[in-house]
Amino acid sequence: MADDDSERDDRSSDRPVDLGRERESFVRTFLRKGVELTEGLLEENKSLRAELAQSQREIARLRTQIASDDAIRDLIRKIETLERERNDLLARSTRLEESTKRSENRNYEIEQELHDLANLYIASSHLHSTLSVRGVVRHLKELLQQLVGAEKYAIYLVDQAGKKAEPIASDGVPEHELGVIMPGEGPIGEVFLTCVPRIAERIDQGGSFESPLAVIPLMLRDKALGAIAIATVFRQKGVWAPVDHELFKLLGSHAATALVAANLYAVQEGPLAALRGVHELLSQSSST
Repeated sequence: MADDDSERDDRSSDRPVDLGRERESFVRTFLRKGVELTEGLLEENKSLRAELAQSQREIARLRTQIASDDAIRDLIRKIETLERERNDLLARSTRLEESTKRSENRNYEIEQELHDLANLYIASSHLHSTLSVRGVVRHLKELLQQLVGAEKYAIYLVDQAGKKAEPIASDGVPEHELGVIMPGEGPIGEVFLTCVPRIAERIDQGGSFESPLAVIPLMLRDKALGAIAIATVFRQKGVWAPVDHELFKLLGSHAATALVAANLYAVQEGPLAALRGVHELLSQSSST
């Protein structure tokens, strides 16, 4: 029965997910206030322009009514007053337009920040949403393709001895064409050795696995258990965005943890068996 439950969990975690729909649902709830503020500013601007048009019509009407020398002086004063009011309305309208533009720009920035936050949330939640090793790898590939825009990439994992790293998944190149990486060997091996990410400043000049655009170590505590090597990205991606660097940090710190947890869970008989020993460990930690 435990094996059947495990198989059902594994199959459910392998179902494809629609990251775009989850991200848009996450963002949509935060944009309503910005839209309401912008509509209010536009409505006030429309009202000011209507008042301006009315003042201009009044000025034109008064100019046509000047019929005698005695009325000219009073009419001129009235016209001057209306001109000042007109200038004040123009100044207010200009200030309102500038304020509206600033609000629109800020709303766009907030929308971008929310999209970035949604991407990070989705990346983290999906990596830890499955306790299947295959599911973790599949989610990791989806995140690299859909959020980072990776076209050709490979995911490496170190062996038990920690002496070499072998590819466990890739896209854009067959796995048998990817060789074993030794620590210190090439850009990928240097990242294994130093645990420091290697990210090219420009991505518009292509790349290869001999000179990848990005190599991100998969860290668990202070040890690199693997690495993500991105050789090329999709053509429509021109530069690394700030959220890309945040995604690299998140994947580097969460992917290895998710793989370790899924691998440990795979040898257990179920969730209750996986929790075996937790009470003892907590008791030991509290006693010390």
